[in-house]
Amino acid sequence: MQQPTRNAAPPPSYWRDVTAPGPDCPPLAGDVVADVAIVGAGFTGLSTALHLRERGARVVVVEAVEPGHGASGRNNGQVIPTLTRLEPDDLVARYGAAGDRFADLVRDCAALLFDLTRRHAIAAEAEQTGWIQPAHSPGRLKISEKRVRQWGARGAPVELLSRDDVARMTGSPIWSGGFWNRSGGHVNPLALARGLACAALAAGAAIHSRTPAMRIAREAGKWRVETPGGALRADGLLLATNAYSSEFASALAPDIAREVVPVLSWQMATTPLGDNVRRAILPGRQAVSDTHGDLYFMRWDARGALISGGALVVPANGAARLRARIGARLRRVFPQLGDVEFSHVWNGYIGMTDDYGPRLHRLGPNGYAWVGCNGRGVGLAAALGREFAAALSGEDESRLALPFSAVRPLPLHGLVRRVAPLMLLDYRRRDAREIA
Repeated sequence: MQQPTRNAAPPPSYWRDVTAPGPDCPPLAGDVVADVAIVGAGFTGLSTALHLRERGARVVVVEAVEPGHGASGRNNGQVIPTLTRLEPDDLVARYGAAGDRFADLVRDCAALLFDLTRRHAIAAEAEQTGWIQPAHSPGRLKISEKRVRQWGARGAPVELLSRDDVARMTGSPIWSGGFWNRSGGHVNPLALARGLACAALAAGAAIHSRTPAMRIAREAGKWRVETPGGALRADGLLLATNAYSSEFASALAPDIAREVVPVLSWQMATTPLGDNVRRAILPGRQAVSDTHGDLYFMRWDARGALISGGALVVPANGAARLRARIGARLRRVFPQLGDVEFSHVWNGYIGMTDDYGPRLHRLGPNGYAWVGCNGRGVGLAAALGREFAAALSGEDESRLALPFSAVRPLPLHGLVRRVAPLMLLDYRRRDAREIA
């Protein structure tokens, strides 16, 4: 994991080359008034816009590049109904009743996302085939047991898996067991983002691409969002920029931007593989991401490509090095795979926090923000759109799954951002030990 040059054009993604073009969203020109202004056309911003339009609100979304340009359109596409490390009991201990409601939202987030794609006929290559988290050592089975116990107590469709279960379901003997959640699965993330944008536009929302928000302020009882081509005034505001909060305007929300560390995540797609391989490896087409800190993850896509990825400490010649490294890893995990070629290697930011928990904030009267997906953003980000739409419509926050906290910028954020890739060395050290 490492940082690219800020604002450098990211490498072309596989999703860009296999996904139909998104809608034409012209830049904002002049001054515009709305009920709600949304900054960021990723999963949360677009889902919130769609849910707000269903409630009758006038919504305007401004996006620095185009819908799905950031993490929402560049990730692996796994829909995972858990957080990275926090479990339901942790959420309740930290946030009380709001944490209890939030745990239920996390439990249901994958089901909510897949329902959203069906309800709006979004062609996102959505497959609700389940998500498997194998344990890479016997000691890591403690993670599986805890998650099955806590999420199962909340009614999640989870099941503890034996070593033989995981070998049968994945086609690999390397794991020591694990668990799976039947509500998870995977999507083409860029197709999902573009489909959500089309659905929001069809519902009457306005979306302006190539319109970076440069400054937000509270003026005369309204929120004001300044952009290069005009300004947007609204009663309500949602900042939905996550790991990209400072990439286009460092003064947009500096304290929130310093609360999250943008970390580069690399994704990879093989050339399409044959039916015999697809029958032997992940025959049920579940999404898989295991308990390694230096994560092993993979899933099939709609064209028969195996979508995987990896992490690097040093960025030099990253794509070529990952082709060799992840190719060897996949052969080790799946001996029946043989040699593979990667048609695409690309990357994008994920937003990491110091405790691996999301941060949800009130910015002021009817103003909200969240950052910190920590690699679990697909299902959760889309599901949060429903909750933020309810909050922005004036519903009582005591009934919503929004555990707000104060903004806590990381001290020495610039230094932390530069040294964050070195954490991968510690992850690898821990991966070799029996630490649950």
